[in-house]
Amino acid sequence: LGILVVPLSTQMEQQRIAETDRQLAAVREALIGFAIANGRLPCPANPAVATGSAGAGTENKPGTTCAAAAGVVPWAALGVPEADVWGRRLTYRVTLNFADDPPAGAQASFLITDPGDIMVTDGAAIIATTLSAIVVSHGKNGLGGYRTDGTQVSGATGNELENANGNTLFVSRTYGPDFDDQVVWISAHI
Repeated sequence: LGILVVPLSTQMEQQRIAETDRQLAAVREALIGFAIANGRLPCPANPAVATGSAGAGTENKPGTTCAAAAGVVPWAALGVPEADVWGRRLTYRVTLNFADDPPAGAQASFLITDPGDIMVTDGAAIIATTLSAIVVSHGKNGLGGYRTDGTQVSGATGNELENANGNTLFVSRTYGPDFDDQVVWISAHI
C-alpha cells in the first residue's frame, strides 16, 4: 500500500502544477484582454483585504494612477478565480506607466516604445527584462503568498523570497523541493 501511495501523491501534485499553469495562462489572457478593452493594464488589488470585505479583488486605484505597483491579481475586476489550486492569491506586479489612465484623447496609457521595469532571472542569469507585468503562484508551500484572509504566509527565503518581496526582480526556474513558485509574465512588446 505504501508503494502505491507515493506515486499517487506525486501524480496529484503534478496535476495541481498543470492546473496552476492553466490558471496562470488564463490570468495572462485576462490581463491582455483588460489592456485591449481599457488601454492599460489593471492595477494590483490590495493583498491585505480579506475576501468579502469592501474592495476585495478590485483594483487598488484611488484616482488615475495605481496606489501600488505590487499586490495580488484583481480577480473581481478580471473575472478570474481569487486563489490558485493551493488556496492562495496570485501575486501581481505591474510597471506603473502601463496601468495609469490614458491621457485625454489617447487610446492607451503607454507607447509601444515604453519599457517595463520588471526583470526575471533563473536564480543566476537574466532570462527576461523590461516586462510590463508578472504573475506568481507561490506553489504548494505558499511561502510569500497571501491567504484569502489577507495575511501573508511567512518563511520565504532565497528565490522564493525574491518573488514575494515586492521589488521588480523575480525568479522563474525549475520546480523542485526548494522552489515551487510558478511564474508567467507579459512582455512590453505584447
